[in-house]
Amino acid sequence: MSVLIFADQADGIIKKASFEALSYGNKVAALLDTTAEALVLGNVTDNVVTLGKYGISKVHTITDISLNHLDTQVYASLIAEAAGKTGATVVVFSQNQTGKAIAARVAAKLKAGLVAGACALPDVSSGFVVKKTVFSGKAYANISINTPIKVISLNPNSFPVTVAEGNAEVSVLNINIPESKVKVTNINKIVGEIPLTEADIVVSGGRGLRGPENWGMIEALAQSLHAALACSRPVADANWRPHHEHVGQTGYQIAPNLYIAIGISGAIQHLAGVNRSKVIVVINTDPEAPFFKSADYGIVGDAFVVVPKLTEEINKLIEKNSH
Repeated sequence: MSVLIFADQADGIIKKASFEALSYGNKVAALLDTTAEALVLGNVTDNVVTLGKYGISKVHTITDISLNHLDTQVYASLIAEAAGKTGATVVVFSQNQTGKAIAARVAAKLKAGLVAGACALPDVSSGFVVKKTVFSGKAYANISINTPIKVISLNPNSFPVTVAEGNAEVSVLNINIPESKVKVTNINKIVGEIPLTEADIVVSGGRGLRGPENWGMIEALAQSLHAALACSRPVADANWRPHHEHVGQTGYQIAPNLYIAIGISGAIQHLAGVNRSKVIVVINTDPEAPFFKSADYGIVGDAFVVVPKLTEEINKLIEKNSH
């Protein structure tokens, strides 16, 4: 009996969301009085021994260069078989792009109950009940899982990362890798940008910026804050910004510590993608913009005046603190 946490990686580096899942899985294991173990697929440059500081007692690895490219069917088969070999009764994922693609497949293979989008530790006082977000984060539901094996995917930025001392034992799993039905012919990577799904701070622009030629001030603010860039769907549809920056119900759903929305009215579809942000700041000329109802802080003003001044003050603070 154990809790198995899938540690997702990209380009050989363990993803930030995985550290949250590892911390969560460790706490779940403590509730069940068992051990927390991790699974890493592919060749990683990170020293997986150090995952022990997140409460992991053992890291199971399947090292093959082919696994550095996500194949949902191959990943699901390997994780399900690893769960069986390690005696896992709970399998934990991050509810990131990878977790969304494979958690349900793994649950089906294990004939396990699944809670996707968990936001709290399970209640094990009477059964196994997991709290999750529903209706695009507008409400919560408590889901009871009664199957022998349980699968949980954790909403990013919904559980604190806890770090302590300790190293994990590393164990190589001897599992045959199934032949992929997908052939990768070309990979075009976006370089030099902070991935939206991994960013702590996101600066986003909407139609209120009037055109792509005005995005320079957004980029300057993002650079000062070491933030990722994002946009609303109308901006992406108009080709003002690339589609990989689109956040919302039909784009990326993100949960940064700070989300700054500039010139975005805050339609419900956009809010569905960003309402799990810890702090939301809205800059808009319209005091009746719906976004202000969801904002932690709001500035009613012209973005072309407010944003450059905001960037200037941030740069002054950075310079002051650097001396």
